[in-house]
Amino acid sequence: MLETSARLLRLLSLLQVRRDWSGADLADRLDVDVRTVRRDVDKLRGLGYPVNSTPGTAGGYRLGAGAEMPPLLLDDEEAVAVAVGLRTAAGGTVSGIEESSVRALAKLLQVMPSRLRHRVDALAASTVALPGHGPQVQADVLTAIAAACRAHERLRFDYRTHAGDESRRDAEPHRLVHTGTRWYLVAWDTARADWRNFRVDRITLRPPHGPRFVPREPPEQDVRGWASWEISVGQYRYQARCTVRASAEEVVRKTTPTSAVVEPLDEQTCTLRTGSNSLDGLALHLALLGFPFTVHEPPELVAHVAALADRLRCAASPTGRPRATDAP
Repeated sequence: MLETSARLLRLLSLLQVRRDWSGADLADRLDVDVRTVRRDVDKLRGLGYPVNSTPGTAGGYRLGAGAEMPPLLLDDEEAVAVAVGLRTAAGGTVSGIEESSVRALAKLLQVMPSRLRHRVDALAASTVALPGHGPQVQADVLTAIAAACRAHERLRFDYRTHAGDESRRDAEPHRLVHTGTRWYLVAWDTARADWRNFRVDRITLRPPHGPRFVPREPPEQDVRGWASWEISVGQYRYQARCTVRASAEEVVRKTTPTSAVVEPLDEQTCTLRTGSNSLDGLALHLALLGFPFTVHEPPELVAHVAALADRLRCAASPTGRPRATDAP
């Protein structure tokens, strides 16, 4: 049987792992009786841990949220994951948390066993971070939006478009999407009666939040896929559909979720959809992927690729004209 102090730590660890525990389950895990579990729970409460309990046969214990942040117990893998996450946050795209991330990381490393600290230090010593090019967003804006998503509360905000136009929006937030360089909000725009992607760095919240709403069915079950489509294809004047003669896995390695949507057709071919406001930009983007491809739509892009191919053939000819072997 564990000594009292060790048993309390074990009890706290169990309460942090699972949301609800019955007294019998805890007693079995700790190898004590239910009465001892009740006494240990009272001791945790005396130390400031908000342990909620419900009576009866279906009752049990749950670690709740208190007025202050209590100490957390992390296993080895969790501690390493948190340390790596804090290092990333210190130089990420969320502004206002860099200093607090460094402070939290210093506290964590101070109490880490040497075997874990060596793992984190080895990763840091072996990694070189390139400066990100994405716009930063305020941490309090992200947390406010996330809270509204969870509570199903409408958001009111001013929104600045790519062209610089300002508009007032009222939206039912659904999910935050992070592409690695930018944050997006997937939400139902009440005025436009449609789903929209909003760049979070272009949002200026207008508190307080609006009334609660009944969540709608999302635009797609795969919200990430829908957001990828809207970001890489749906917002542009020209929306291309091509067949690429390469596997989807190969093409995905040459693209990003914000530049294209790739769907496999078979093991050797896939469909690629992408968008741009420039036909030249679309043609060059497709050509530089390095795979044979056929453009199906839009018609303007089909004609543009043919004309560009003719110009490139001429450029490769010493006479500046198509070579005889290139003639139809």
